[in-house]
This record gives sequence, structure tokens and C-alpha cells, in this order.
Amino acid sequence: MHNDKILVLDFGSQYTQLIARRIREGKVYSEIFPFNAPMAKIRAFNPKGVVLSGGPSSVCDKGAPAPDMAVFKLGIPVLGICYGMQLMAHHLAGKVARSSKREYGSAELIVDDDADFLWGISQKSKVWMSHGDRIEKLPKGFSVIAHTANSPVAAMADAERHFYALQFHPEVVHTDEGTRILHNFVYTVCGCKPTWEMSSFIEWSTAAVRDMVGRKKVVCALSGGVDSSVVALLVHKAIGDKLTCIFVDNGLLRKGEADKVKKTFKGHFHLKLIHVDAQKRFLKKLKGITDPEKKRKMIGNEFIAVFEEEAKKIQGAEFLAQGTLYPDVIESVSFKGPSAVIKSHHNVGGLPEVMQLQLIEPLRELFKDEVRVLGEELGLSEEICWRHPFPGPGLAIRCIGDITEDKLNILREADAIVLEEIKVAGLYREIWQAFAVILPIKSVGVMGDERTYENVIAVRAVTSLDGMTADWAKLPYEVMGTISNRIINEVKGVNRVVFDITSKPPGTIEWE
Repeated sequence: MHNDKILVLDFGSQYTQLIARRIREGKVYSEIFPFNAPMAKIRAFNPKGVVLSGGPSSVCDKGAPAPDMAVFKLGIPVLGICYGMQLMAHHLAGKVARSSKREYGSAELIVDDDADFLWGISQKSKVWMSHGDRIEKLPKGFSVIAHTANSPVAAMADAERHFYALQFHPEVVHTDEGTRILHNFVYTVCGCKPTWEMSSFIEWSTAAVRDMVGRKKVVCALSGGVDSSVVALLVHKAIGDKLTCIFVDNGLLRKGEADKVKKTFKGHFHLKLIHVDAQKRFLKKLKGITDPEKKRKMIGNEFIAVFEEEAKKIQGAEFLAQGTLYPDVIESVSFKGPSAVIKSHHNVGGLPEVMQLQLIEPLRELFKDEVRVLGEELGLSEEICWRHPFPGPGLAIRCIGDITEDKLNILREADAIVLEEIKVAGLYREIWQAFAVILPIKSVGVMGDERTYENVIAVRAVTSLDGMTADWAKLPYEVMGTISNRIINEVKGVNRVVFDITSKPPGTIEWE
């Protein structure tokens, strides 16, 4: 599959995923294992190099996380970043002590030796520091290759054994030439070739699906979102009509969405598609439910029930294709020690626990941005590939309080205007998510010469890199004004529009 691979051992840094992504951006395959991964697993992975990530611990602490030290005896290059650097120094008989001054934020890196690892890096450049320990004595065989005003050892190397370490984070955007440093490690030090490309991924993953499925059949829950759309196209490319997609219209979709899904997948791509109109069924179940968590659970359970009913009708269906992504896989593994156990993700597990189906997860090695590129390679429209995230419970969690058909219709129209105007303004790709929310209150207004008492719509627009944190999007006033005017004039039943300026944290992106 991938010959040239880099392994990242995770010590709990918030940036660990970024390291793997930066390496992959250089067309070299990279995976993340927990720091305490057994040596047998590491050897079986057969990496060309290992990166030890940063982390919140101090090597001076009792019980500080450490890998199997045989990692230094594999005969392959090792790069330590931040905590990884201190770990390397500590375990190779150097000396690490607490800094009198914690260094956090931007610093100026001065290169002392620009051989292979720091080749092509400016003599002075900006780097991002985040550490409270420092190297007091270098391990035997190491030399200082860069420093900052605060850190006499900002980078060190033992070129003979191919061990390198950085006191700063090369993977973050605040480090000017960090990507170049990582690529030097990957290409020059580890000798990897840039072979990780979407075209080759399509080739071997479709072959793997074909081998796995044989003559049997596969079902796939298609929502029209980027993940399920890419899975459906990839599996269809591999096995054609042995795939049946089930599209459950729960009545909680955005304006025109159901028609778009049918037109795209049945009309354009000629996939076998079962469209289940379950709108009335879902609305009946949701009647009177106002608690957000109850809404989510009810919608999830009902979706499984509908999907199961339809899947059972397909004779010979033994597999379920699902859009699990790499971050879902990482988050669902409990890394003992430095990383907190993150919530188990809705994509990992779920349907197959209820149904007797084997899982096919062709995207489980990919990050979201890679899935978008893959979608484009498979001929999926830019509109689907780059669409904003849309929650599984759909408009139900944007309709605060009880859910009625009238409120959903108002919300649909308002939401369509928000997205339309953001696209017209050329802001869609800059924004992570933008949508309308219908509030459970009414307000007084004047329309014409009449006093009105109508619904309030909140507009939510955020910028984010990964959805983990988000800031409210500073939309131009003209755009906000147009959105407000259009909603009030065109959507019957609304007389007031407000704009949500809460960041995450403390707020969440969705309202429920």
C-alpha cells in the first residue's frame, strides 16, 4: 500500500494531528499511534522515520509518559518535538531541568548549523515556542544546531544516528519555515518519496473494496454530505451496482436538499438509490420534544430503524459502507496518560452494532481536507466537496424548543437566504459554518402601518480550522444588512433578525 511512511507517537499535544497532516501535505503517508504503542505494532507498521510529539507533561515528573525505548534502536531517524525533544535528551543520558522562565509564543530562531535537517532555513526566522523545561546537558553525540535568546538549545542533532529534536513546534502556522523543516526530515533525513496521492489512493482502495466484497452486496447511508457522498462514489467505482445507497429524508433537511441528492447521485452518477420519504414519521416522533439531547437521540434511533427496515429488503447485503474519517478513529482510541479520553464519535460504531453487517470504511485513514480533494478527483461538484458541515439531527437542533412543520418551513427559507448571500459575497469558503436558527420567542414589530408579533431568526456564522474551537465570523455590515432585509421581507412569519457573536468556547457552534 504505502511504502514510505512516517509514524507519529502522540504524547498528548493539541497539535499532534497537525504533524501528520503537514507530512501528508508533502505527499508522504503518516499515521498517529498512542505514545505507548507496543514495539511489535511499530515494527509491523514499518515506518521510515518516527516523530515524538509534544505534550503537556514534564519529563521531570514521576510517571511521565514514555515510549518503549527500543524506538531509539530501530535504526531509523527519530525527530523529537518539544516534549519529544526533552524525552529524547532525558532517555539518551542528557540532562533536562525546569526552566526558570516558561517560554510561550513567538521567538526568533537563529540557525547555527544548516546541514541536512535545517538545510535551506533562513539564518533567522520566527518559531512558536511552548515549553517549561530546558536541556541543560546535551546527550552524548549531540550538538546544538539552532538557538533562541531564551533557549540555548532550540534544536539539536546527532547526525550519525539520525536523531533530531526541536524545542519549538514546526507544525503550526506561527512557525515561518516549519513545513520546510518537517519536509527536510521526511525527504532528506528519512529518504521518503512523495507517493501519497489521491489518484493512487483511489486505485488501491477500490481494489481493496472489490477484494473484500467479492460477489456480495453493500449498503450505504447517503446524506448528501461530503463524507457519505465520497464513500458512495468510491465504493460505486469499485463494485458498481452491488452497492445500494439509502437516502432517508427525515424532513429536517435544508431547502431543496432532497431533490439535489436524487439529481446528483441517481441522475448524474447513476447510483442505485432508494429514497425514503420519512418526513411525517420523524415529525410525529418529535412532537412535543424540546430537550436537545432527547431530540438527537430520537432522531438517531429513528434513523437506524428506518435504515434497518430498508436494508433488510436488499437480499445479499452483508456490508455497510460508512464515512468514518481518521480524526474519528484517533478520537475514539483512549490514549492512556497525556491525552484526555475524547467523546466516542457518532461515526465509529452505531449502525453495525444493531445490524448484522460488516463495516467498510474506505476513508478511515483520511483527514477532512483529503476527503474533499478525493471527492473532486471522483468528479463530485465543488458545491458538495466544500459544503459546510451539517449536523446529523439537521434543522431539529436549529429549531429551538418544539418542532412544527411551520417553524421548519420558516427556518428553511431563512437558512437558504443566509447561504445564498454568503455565496454571493464570495465568503462561503472562508467561513466554516453559516446558518439560521429559529428562536422560541416572538417579538413586536411594525410592517407597513401594522403592528406585528412574529418569529425571531438568529444568524450564526463562524470561522474555524477544525470545529474544535471557533470564532464568530466578522461579516461585512452590508452582507448582514442584506441578509436581514431579505429574511424579513421574503420569509412570512419573521419580523426580527439577530446576529450571534459568541465564540467557541464558551458557546458551541450549534445552538442545541
